[in-house]
Amino acid sequence: MQFAEPTKPRQESRVTLESPRVRRLGILLSGRGSNFLAIADAIAQGRLANASIAVVISNRRDALGIAAARSAGFTTEVIEPRGRKRAEHDAEIIASLMAHQVDLVCLAGYMRLLSPEFVRAFPQRILNIHPSLLPAFPGLEAQRQALEYGVTVSGCTVHFVDEELDHGVIVLQKAVPVLAEDDEHTLATRILAQEHVAYAEAIDRVISGKYRFAGRRYVAVQTETE
Repeated sequence: MQFAEPTKPRQESRVTLESPRVRRLGILLSGRGSNFLAIADAIAQGRLANASIAVVISNRRDALGIAAARSAGFTTEVIEPRGRKRAEHDAEIIASLMAHQVDLVCLAGYMRLLSPEFVRAFPQRILNIHPSLLPAFPGLEAQRQALEYGVTVSGCTVHFVDEELDHGVIVLQKAVPVLAEDDEHTLATRILAQEHVAYAEAIDRVISGKYRFAGRRYVAVQTETE
């Protein structure tokens, strides 16, 4: 989940990340890193071409995801807040991402508030995944929100990060039915399985550069040779 302070959304219509070169991903995580591992598997299996993981960064030294990344041979960094102001902590992470020449930042269970300075440092170059069909059920405990509201369909959303909470332009969504016997755990488990598929697909769409924004809509575009 991604948190950020609200500002008015920008209206844009443009294509980004246009060249076919390999794009360097920076992964930010705070927990077990299952979405990071799914991204790494997609790259290793060739399902996510033209991408490599440049660095995996965690704000928690004890995060299982950072241990898994280290064991798998990825470059890792732990940048803990240690009581510092958010802007100071973010500045160190931004510096690390830039030092590793990261093209696209992927939040994979990164449970820290992103400062506006962080978002502005990587405009339309930060992705997040959220366990609901946004704009429904933003914020914490999305699965519980879905069950309490009584919806029959939930799912996950991959979106660009802007300076509002779970708000940026949506790249991809996958629906998951809510079953009568579901509790938070069973629903979250089925949504997570779709997250692992959706994130790699969304990254592939973004690094292809074959898209534009029409207001808040992500619109796929084709080249002249297609």
